[in-house]
Amino acid sequence: MKRFLILFFITVTVQGFGQINRKICISVDDLPSVEYRVKEEGHGWKITNGIIDAFLKHDAPAIGFVNAGKLYRDGNLDSTRVAYLIRWLENGFELGNHTFSHKNYHKVSFEEYAADILDGEKIVKELTERYDQPYRFFRHPYLRSGVDDESDKRLKEFLQANGYQEALVTVDDDDYLFALAYTRAYKKKDQEMMKKIGESYLKYMEDKLIYFEKASIELFGRNINHTILIHANFLNSHYLDDLLTIYENLGYSFISQEEASSDPAYETEVTKYGDWGISWIHKWGLSSGVKKEFFEEDPKTPDFIVELSR
Repeated sequence: MKRFLILFFITVTVQGFGQINRKICISVDDLPSVEYRVKEEGHGWKITNGIIDAFLKHDAPAIGFVNAGKLYRDGNLDSTRVAYLIRWLENGFELGNHTFSHKNYHKVSFEEYAADILDGEKIVKELTERYDQPYRFFRHPYLRSGVDDESDKRLKEFLQANGYQEALVTVDDDDYLFALAYTRAYKKKDQEMMKKIGESYLKYMEDKLIYFEKASIELFGRNINHTILIHANFLNSHYLDDLLTIYENLGYSFISQEEASSDPAYETEVTKYGDWGISWIHKWGLSSGVKKEFFEEDPKTPDFIVELSR
């Protein structure tokens, strides 16, 4: 009888795990590309094509968030950088507003920040209309969305009045530190270090998703639809294919920003504020009064990556 009960428990547990929702939107910030001053001809194309090819291979309906100011070089519109965005649109990928110049909402006036959001529409909104793609999501630079209730509410009202929906991030990470370290190793032609960084990145990003899945279940009693933030950099042009394979092996399917944001969890109210650029799962956790143990298993960026990116 005891053995039967143990087998019954294992069966129910396995079935329960098998029914866990595992869906994730892959969102890419800082388009058209993050090149860390690599001057090689075609480097931006390598970044753009590597990322898009990975999405196409895995049938992932990703979204790219554009800093419209990066479309200009010395004050003039750069046709090559515009062409990067066209490649996204031609392949059916959505673009969103990430402001014109990536200002930090917590460090500038509301008026200056609002103007930067509207300037972020330049060129990009027209392109999306030309390619019959929606232009509806806004991504907060540095994930700063307000230092208090008043600034948070004012920004929300402005975005809604201008036809935007906030693209909240549930899986936050330091991919940009890995990317900077990777590019520095590339400039030094240090293939061994590049490989070490890439492998460390994949392990770190796998651990991040596993952590936020557990945090989601602890906070909501279920695994919500996730949105992960990565950047349009050289590292991801090389390792995104492997990363998406890892996520598939964890049981995840890839969804649009629209589907991810339709999860009711994204309507959870934030009531605790600070100068934070963190996952909304952490913001919701702080607002609900979770204990410090809730954050303790969040994977840390390896020391050697932090040192290489200084």
